[in-house]
Amino acid sequence: MFRRVYLDNSATTQVDPRVLEAMMPFFTGKFGNASSIHHFGQEARAAVDRARHQVADLINARPNEIIFTSGGTEANNLAIRGLMESNEKYGRHIITSSIEHSCVKNVCEDLEKRGWQVTYLPVYDDGLVRTDDVVNAVREDTILISVMTANNEIGTIQPVEEIGRFVRKLRQGEKKIWFHTDAVQAVGKMPVDVEEISCDLLALSAHKIYAPKGIAALYVRRGTRLHPQNIGGRQERGIRGGTESVPLIVGLGAAAEIAKEELELESGRLLGLRDRFEQGVFERVPDAVPNGNSENRLPNISNISYHAVEGEGLLINLDMQGVAVSTGSACSSGSLEPSPVIRALGRDDEMARSAVRVSFGRFNTTEDVDYALEVLPQAVENLRKLTPTTIKTSK
Repeated sequence: MFRRVYLDNSATTQVDPRVLEAMMPFFTGKFGNASSIHHFGQEARAAVDRARHQVADLINARPNEIIFTSGGTEANNLAIRGLMESNEKYGRHIITSSIEHSCVKNVCEDLEKRGWQVTYLPVYDDGLVRTDDVVNAVREDTILISVMTANNEIGTIQPVEEIGRFVRKLRQGEKKIWFHTDAVQAVGKMPVDVEEISCDLLALSAHKIYAPKGIAALYVRRGTRLHPQNIGGRQERGIRGGTESVPLIVGLGAAAEIAKEELELESGRLLGLRDRFEQGVFERVPDAVPNGNSENRLPNISNISYHAVEGEGLLINLDMQGVAVSTGSACSSGSLEPSPVIRALGRDDEMARSAVRVSFGRFNTTEDVDYALEVLPQAVENLRKLTPTTIKTSK
């Protein structure tokens, strides 16, 4: 018999019981449409307004700058497409990084097919964008810079505050340019302040912070114009039409409030779990190579390549012993291609395919870590015996 250990919290998280408790009344007795003017509707509207305040407080925004969406993908699509389509008279050039989540990367590629131009900035072996590269990539027709706050596979925290200050300085010179950041992985794991980042658009998602799937939010700085992508009613200030999902919005609000209250303590606890895990791996597994910056990263993500091991094989082997991990973004699961994020660090295909992400969360314990450390070294050894490749030292 083995225990079940979930170490894939960057893919999704368990709904916190406190969040579920806040949501339950809005599935039953408080079922009104938030756009209705009668008692039931106004009861729902009050709940939506409260959640909007809770989300805004988490990122130091104003409540009227929060737009609810169906997920992080929609939030990022609305931000990028909406901004470009609404402001294309000022230019048709975007700057982004080479390690963005697919919901940013793919929308940029789609815009390229429609005539926009995109510059994809490199990252270096530490997984970080250089601000100088951002500065040098700006052209007269550049109107959007989109760089994620923290990477979803390797956890590296990008220099978004420096980029934000640069964009603000350009605007003071009257250049029409905006800054968007995908903060889906960062929010709830590290302090995120839209004023410190100086961003105009920021996406966050509920299911990464112990709330349900199917709800997210986009921060839209006052004065930032977006062309709506969901055409319907006047919900969400006319930017995103469609009847609000009150229970899910309430859940996101409750999760945001909990995340703010517990951020400092929880971040420290997660850091302890991650460091315990990594220390154990590097002591017990030869040729385990960390990916990304060792310091400037989220406290809950560990990404390691295991030489002469296929990451998918290791994932399956661990799952058979009750430990759930991933080989990268859940949105790219099933792809036969090596992780483009790991490749962007300068790793070869073999090392990219051998990368495994372990991500810790609120409900993990030291016992979970210790169990993973019991089964992982043996799993790696077993797989290496099946691999004809001679193990080379990484030192």
